Amino acid sequence: MMDFGFSLAPSSAINLDTVDLSRYRKLLELEPDARICMGCGSCSATCTAAPFSGMSVRKVILGLQRGQDREVDRMLSACMLCGKCTMVCPRGINTRHLILSLCRICADGTHKEREDGR
Repeated sequence: MMDFGFSLAPSSAINLDTVDLSRYRKLLELEPDARICMGCGSCSATCTAAPFSGMSVRKVILGLQRGQDREVDRMLSACMLCGKCTMVCPRGINTRHLILSLCRICADGTHKEREDGR
């Protein structure tokens, strides 16, 4: 068998019909501005943590919509809450407040899972 230096990666397809959107809906209740994010990436471009952790408000919102909770938690834990992203957002979203709300939502979800014994 010949080795060409690459291999097949597992599928990254997501069945959007089965994704739990409870975190995303809770975010929209607390922060309706999350709906107006156009995904321009200005927040990522100015983020101090992004080059090291991949932190991006755009990716966090997309991850919530795709049910990628672990990835969202990882990115949120990398945020330094410096507020640079808020200053450059062309839609005027208070991304720092959005991230704080997301951290609360994620902490509440973790607490409920622990109560359930999961």
